[in-house]
Amino acid sequence: MKPVHSLDYSRWRALACWVAFSFVLGATTWAAQWQEPQHAQVLVASDSALPAPDRGWTEAALPYVLPASRLPAATDSVWVRIGFDVPLGRLGTDAWAVYLPYLFAGGDVWVNGSEVARMQMNDAEWRVQWKRPFLINIPQTLLRAGSNELLVRTGVEPQNASVQFPSVLIGRQIDLLSLYERRLFWVRTMPQITTVACLLIAGFVLFIWWRRHSEVIYGLFGLAVALWGLRTSSFIVEALAVARWPIWRLMVMGATVGFVVLLAFFTFRLAHLRKPWTERALVGFWLLGVAFTLVLPTAAAPLITKIWSAGLIPIGFMIFAVALATLWRQRTAQSAVMPIAFSFALAAGIHDYLIFYNPQVIAWVFPQWAGHRFFLLHQGANVLLIAMGGLMTQRFIETSSGLEELNRTLESRVADRERALVANFARVAQLERESAATGERQRIMSDLHDGLGSQLFTSLLRVERGDMNERQIASVLRDCIADLRLALDALATQDNDFGAMLGNFMFRWKAQLVAAGVRPIWHIELGDEAARQLPPNGAIQLLRIVQEALTNVLKHAHATRVELWLTRRDDGVLELRIEDDGRGLCGGHAENHHRGLANMRARAERLGGSLELCSLGKGSCVRLLIPLPDSSPESATPERGHSISGIRDAA
Repeated sequence: MKPVHSLDYSRWRALACWVAFSFVLGATTWAAQWQEPQHAQVLVASDSALPAPDRGWTEAALPYVLPASRLPAATDSVWVRIGFDVPLGRLGTDAWAVYLPYLFAGGDVWVNGSEVARMQMNDAEWRVQWKRPFLINIPQTLLRAGSNELLVRTGVEPQNASVQFPSVLIGRQIDLLSLYERRLFWVRTMPQITTVACLLIAGFVLFIWWRRHSEVIYGLFGLAVALWGLRTSSFIVEALAVARWPIWRLMVMGATVGFVVLLAFFTFRLAHLRKPWTERALVGFWLLGVAFTLVLPTAAAPLITKIWSAGLIPIGFMIFAVALATLWRQRTAQSAVMPIAFSFALAAGIHDYLIFYNPQVIAWVFPQWAGHRFFLLHQGANVLLIAMGGLMTQRFIETSSGLEELNRTLESRVADRERALVANFARVAQLERESAATGERQRIMSDLHDGLGSQLFTSLLRVERGDMNERQIASVLRDCIADLRLALDALATQDNDFGAMLGNFMFRWKAQLVAAGVRPIWHIELGDEAARQLPPNGAIQLLRIVQEALTNVLKHAHATRVELWLTRRDDGVLELRIEDDGRGLCGGHAENHHRGLANMRARAERLGGSLELCSLGKGSCVRLLIPLPDSSPESATPERGHSISGIRDAA
């Protein structure tokens, strides 16, 4: 009987044997999926027919590279002969195929002396650049058990005048199909998607820039995306007429260099850097390459392209350094996007440059990878564009969020601002009123000093000399008291209350006139607005004119009736008219003998008005016209004070 906790070693040994057998079987099956010959025989010849086996073939390792310096003149093709074996057990059972990762210059493929495929090669009418992979089916009737021969004739690449032949895979078609479809997607389908997406995105972003010229970074991003879409189209267009080939090559290289230059500008804007001389130098490098390509002969195009492409490497390192400096300075997640994405794109660009011009360096590090000659720059640029688009999207989202927040708080902020403005206006208005009142009081005090004070001082001197009798002294004192009351009324009233001043004035003079046997009649038609338009000092001047006119009536006219009209006309003029039934005036003679009339004219001029004196059939008339200032809409609002509209008083 077995212990309860003992291990069943036989079961574990069976499981281990099964795992080992499965691993060995899987490894054998994987190794048997296809053959990858490491060596071939090469013949440099322009023959279009099959060359003889003893023609002078040389041994070469795959992948095979023949640089332009070793290519004989006037040679347009190279023959490559590869041997492979077909096991007897698989003959006639499985469909076989040849997988070529690339064959840029096109060519012909033979199996055991029979042609099985033909790809367009460079000739007098066409220039080709096949970047797609090729999966060539081998008819079962051409295969034989044991040794077989694959013969490929490939052309010379037009861009660098060299020959590059890939590592070839030979095996069952079903085993090679996945490799072919995967490479076809990345080399052919993905560039198609990239080109269409770039052109659509570029149109959308450039439209935003067109509507908002201040957003320069959107314009740089849109132009960069558009140029990269044009550059990626080189993977789509694989055959062109010879006449169009130089323009196409210039467009592809110009779009590539322009993309890198705009990428530098974009990075500068993200870093908030202004480098005008550096930007001019980059634009000059871009245009210089275009000019050399247009001016120099076609034979120099490969050298120009090589130098032009090499110049992009230091520019790329400069952009990478700026992105790193931005990350170090800002230290945010957004600032880390560009260095990470650009490091991948920069490594992909260096990789592609070495793959195209010096694949031995890549082969020394990754032998199998170099043989498949897989370009990575368009993938790295896609990652970089996605990163740039993400930053633009984040920028757009932040701007939209800011606008939404602004809209949410705008109403409350506007209300707060309105309240603050109303309070400020109220304070300013109060200060203006206080300042105006202070100014008016100062003018009244000055007028008292110059008028009443001077009159008292002059009268005092005359009294001291004995030039005035008691009656004259009493008259002077009454005049001074009247002036003083006017000034006190103006100083005591508030809010330009001319109605209160006029009421007090009319009350005092009514009593004096009645006591002197003169019947007063008042006609007051001003309205509150006209009363408010008279400042205190102006009101004093007006009432002093009335006072002087009434004094003349009492002293000189010997009248029994005096009638006063004070109205505001429709044209905005204040009209004062005083008529009496006394002895009247005698023109200039009266004016020369009565200083009061001169004082009335002077006061009228200070008010900006005019004074007229005339004789009636019986009595005299004083007529004063004063233009009133324009009133604001606010002044039309009734304020505190006595209404003096429509008053008619007679005694």
